[in-house]
Amino acid sequence: MSHHARQVVHRGRRRGFTLIESALATVIIGTGVLAMIAAQQTFHQQNGWAQRSANAMRLAGEIRELTLNLPTVDPVTGSEYWGAEPNEVVVDDWDDIDDFDDAVFSADIGNGPITAMRTPFQNMPGWSQRILVSNVDPFDVRTTLENGSSDMTRVEVIVEYQGPDDLEPMEITRLTWIQPR
Repeated sequence: MSHHARQVVHRGRRRGFTLIESALATVIIGTGVLAMIAAQQTFHQQNGWAQRSANAMRLAGEIRELTLNLPTVDPVTGSEYWGAEPNEVVVDDWDDIDDFDDAVFSADIGNGPITAMRTPFQNMPGWSQRILVSNVDPFDVRTTLENGSSDMTRVEVIVEYQGPDDLEPMEITRLTWIQPR
């Protein structure tokens, strides 16, 4: 048999893939599938964070909108009483920004989070809005002064979320603005 004839016979007996080729193909395809699953999981995590961030900015913006046209201190008592006056027991009675100092609106408490219309949002468990109001130095707004002692007020809205598996609430966003008297 000639050399060329032996090559033809040898080639003719080979059918299908070898075990090594099949194993290599399985490893390559498996690596690709795992990479796609990891990318999809990362996408879902980032999408969840983006949704929480958007919700938090909306909740902070609602408080900003609620307090936008309110005077800094009570129109009747002035700055002599900081916080909600004794006769202002519900959020509908609050008529100035200092009434909101140290207020917390949360689904867990049962009073919020609230909209700019002072009504609680429905179906927002785990969310809370915390408001801090303080007087600041007009020449250095980072310096906090005694309540009622300045014409400049800093308002901070801290929005937190505590998921069902979270041990502690996590701050999602903080919206801060300065409001003159």
